Amino acid sequence: MAARLPLLHKTPFVLHEQTLQEATSPHAGLLSVSRVYRSLGVPDLIAANLRLRKRQRGFMEAQFVESIALLQAVGGECPEDMPLLGGDECLARGLGYHPPKATAVREFLERFHDKDLEKLRPEREVQKSFIFPSSQPVSALQAVQSGLVRRIAKLYEKQGQPQRIATVDQDATIIESHKQAAYYHYEEGRGYQPMVAVWAEADLVLADEYRDGNVPAKQDPLTCAKLAFAALPLSIRQRYFRGDSGCHENQLLDWLKHPDREKEPGGRIGFAVSAVMSEPLAEALRRVPERDWKTFGKEDDGTLRQWAEVDFVPGEEYECKDSQPLRYVGLRLLKPQGVLFGDGTDRHYHAVITNQKTEGGRLLDWHREKAGTVEHTHDEVKNELGGKHVPSQRFGVNSAWFKIALLTYNIVSAMKGLCLEGEERTARLKRFRLLLIHVAGRMNRNNCVMGLRLCNDAPALQRMQKVWKVFELPTQATSAKALGRRGS
Repeated sequence: MAARLPLLHKTPFVLHEQTLQEATSPHAGLLSVSRVYRSLGVPDLIAANLRLRKRQRGFMEAQFVESIALLQAVGGECPEDMPLLGGDECLARGLGYHPPKATAVREFLERFHDKDLEKLRPEREVQKSFIFPSSQPVSALQAVQSGLVRRIAKLYEKQGQPQRIATVDQDATIIESHKQAAYYHYEEGRGYQPMVAVWAEADLVLADEYRDGNVPAKQDPLTCAKLAFAALPLSIRQRYFRGDSGCHENQLLDWLKHPDREKEPGGRIGFAVSAVMSEPLAEALRRVPERDWKTFGKEDDGTLRQWAEVDFVPGEEYECKDSQPLRYVGLRLLKPQGVLFGDGTDRHYHAVITNQKTEGGRLLDWHREKAGTVEHTHDEVKNELGGKHVPSQRFGVNSAWFKIALLTYNIVSAMKGLCLEGEERTARLKRFRLLLIHVAGRMNRNNCVMGLRLCNDAPALQRMQKVWKVFELPTQATSAKALGRRGS
């Protein structure tokens, strides 16, 4: 009699050559993303702003955007990943159509590029950095994004979580690319450097401006800031702005502090921006008396965080000498005795320029919170939603792909904020997929009514039930045969 092999030394099953013919899916939870997309009225926003179809038959613009958003939500990084969704009959029945193929998605994205705009780019000898203007279809996606933000804010209010404060955090990020059309950026690589503005309290992207890699963050940050504040809902009562030294730019600061802001919905804009460390400012920080430095925090390595008011009137070219001076709050990082920074000194100086009267320590802590909002968004969009992928040599195509990734981020953020509880509300996308997307399920039909049944996963079912409750949407019973004809 042959000896039995230990369990871990064998595979206790055989692999069948035939695949299942039932409408099953390993990520049936992706249909909850589709429900949120439709419940928030994104198809209507797209129909009102984006018109790219040249004929009536074929996929609608809203179907293309929905398919790309679902691909990014499930972890796809480029249009060539569309086959991940293409063979999923459960997903196709739940959507009411079979997702488009990769070639169709690429053709759709190509329509966002305007060749005539390329003629506006000056020669490098004339102007090295140039902000490529958005095409009309790309601008239409910004209008869709703004409408989506307002609808999410309205739903927060309906669910008893009204959003009355809006802090706009703005920052640029680098997207590496080795394509011939990419320009060199300040970190000596090549790629693109989009500017993104995030609503910190709601964790929603308000606006972005896709840029070439050689465009510095300090070049015209006002455009993105205006788009961001214009996207805020009218229910906002207090408005704030935070940025790094790339936002220490004359036109932006003048616009933020202009008296006209007080007449707008939401009122005055309080801001705090990292100051450009010029030599005169550095000298002013070094002249601050020792007694004026106040300790308000301590790093894990013992470095003291100290603040002081800085008597400084700027005279740089980027400042308007006839404008009313703003407040400068100095930050000193002081190492413990016997410990030095890498440059051999025991102290580093920084400063924040602001129009607020908040106590210095609290102001600096509040300004530092920016790193946990917009930088988190950059990381999630680039590394989890395919935002770092550059699908084309054409600027408009890349801009559209990135904007749809930002739209997907907002949809997922709304799901977490309105449907999940506790630590799950702050789950990163990698965990969010395990909680709500990568859930096995089967689509079956009983008396011409289709129904989605999940595998034995009660917590996942409860999460999806919450999505169905919060994001209301009419349900129309349709036979699977009819859906098959519609998707063909």
